[in-house]
Amino acid sequence: MLRSRTTRKYHNMDNVMTEKTWKQFKRWRSERRLRLRKKDYSYVIPHVEPNLAALNDNRSNTTITWIGHSTFLLQIGGLNIVTDPVWAMKMALEKRLSPPGIPIQDMPKLDVVLISHSHYDHLHVASLRQVVTEQTIIIVPAGLKGKLARKGFRNIVELKWWESIQVDQVSITFVPAQHWTRRSLTDMNRSHWGGYVLERGGHVNENEPLANLEGSQETEEKRNNYKTDAVKHVDDVSTLYFAGDSGYFRGFKEIGERFDIDVALIPIGAYEPEWFMNAQHVNPEEAVQAFLDVRAKLMIPMHYGAFKLADDTPKEAIDRLMAERERLGIEPERVRLLMLGDLWEGTQLPIISESDSEA
Repeated sequence: MLRSRTTRKYHNMDNVMTEKTWKQFKRWRSERRLRLRKKDYSYVIPHVEPNLAALNDNRSNTTITWIGHSTFLLQIGGLNIVTDPVWAMKMALEKRLSPPGIPIQDMPKLDVVLISHSHYDHLHVASLRQVVTEQTIIIVPAGLKGKLARKGFRNIVELKWWESIQVDQVSITFVPAQHWTRRSLTDMNRSHWGGYVLERGGHVNENEPLANLEGSQETEEKRNNYKTDAVKHVDDVSTLYFAGDSGYFRGFKEIGERFDIDVALIPIGAYEPEWFMNAQHVNPEEAVQAFLDVRAKLMIPMHYGAFKLADDTPKEAIDRLMAERERLGIEPERVRLLMLGDLWEGTQLPIISESDSEA
């Protein structure tokens, strides 16, 4: 007798729905044909030559390099970490608007890859194959490990919301977002979605599993395998927040209450038309509010300028972001637009007063 197998479906906080009907999708496509005729895509995100020598030599400074869209090279606690690796030059039928900030062949050896969710613009398997080695730890949301294992990847850690793993000097916690997932006709919301908080010198919640590696056992020996000698730090940046992909939700405030965040990487693009996108993608004004909710010292915007995922343009997203920063009286140095390939160093963190942090 065959046993029926049930597959879990994942949900947002407060069961907020992001699914759209076919009628809504047809309305968006119909409106889009007219809307895009009026759009100006001539603005291209500036590109600078990446400082590859500095990236390869660095083992002490916290750095952030924007590769494009939601892909960053993060260096913290002596680790090289990449978020949502996508070097694809096309997304469906849409060509990439600007080249990646670091060519994939020039990437330094990676210790960790963070996947926020399974959408193609955040998980490009061909890119993943090129940046991962046998030693690279791939951290994914609950429900996604099996899919990557079937693709041949092995060193995979699967986390639920608020679970952590300690890798060397860095504690990595998977935190909520408001979104959805799908890669095929049959896997709607069969894996979760979220963001990550990276704490240098942080600690793992001992009540949560350290890791869920292929063939691993939860032992003290396994825990010790992720600990190395102390890394000398030359800056005061100890906590980074990578928001993944999200609509505006109360979870931003909870993340801000749980962590003392220095830098927040927050999406600002793919929000138009807002009647269709707002449950799953923040608009630029909501992105600024999310930055204030998580109480970070610095905001670096992302998720714009690489692909035409919605009807807004990169310039529109930037202009609305900066207008909202100015309207709220947030100091200019607290919102940093990176160029592609640009290297931000932790020594550039703005110093803010308590009153400024509550702007």
